[in-house]
Amino acid sequence: MKNFIVIILVIFLSISCKKDVVKQPAKLIEKDKMIDIMYDLSLLEAMRYQKPLSLDSIENDPTKFILKKYKVDSLQFAQNNMYYASDYENYKDMFDQVNKRISVNQRAADSLAKIDEKKAAKEAKKKAPEVSKDSVKKVAPKINVDSIKRAHMQMQDRRKKRL
Repeated sequence: MKNFIVIILVIFLSISCKKDVVKQPAKLIEKDKMIDIMYDLSLLEAMRYQKPLSLDSIENDPTKFILKKYKVDSLQFAQNNMYYASDYENYKDMFDQVNKRISVNQRAADSLAKIDEKKAAKEAKKKAPEVSKDSVKKVAPKINVDSIKRAHMQMQDRRKKRL
């Protein structure tokens, strides 16, 4: 009799553990589409964190815009998010895919920024006049030694006043 109760208890526990904690929503969003939504929302959150005033100027709610972009309403997204979150491993894999996409785009943006910096440095170098020895000789005699001494004395006086 004890063995029978143990067997029934084990069967009951195994059946009860297989039930989904959260039922599948009626309008299930495909996993790939859900990852795209999560990616866009992650970018939006990063924008809010980095430049909060840039999103305040937008008349419409950016989150609603993203959900409208994917033709999903907020309730459907919330239900699907809970459903996917109930399976930890699957949800973690989804976030890993989002993080991979973000890091790939970040590397691409960083390399583009470096290229732009190099171009700007080259343009600045082209625009800057070259200093030759002749131009230095022309400027050098115009410098008055007395004015340098006066400026030096004024700086020393200011230092003394501060102390």
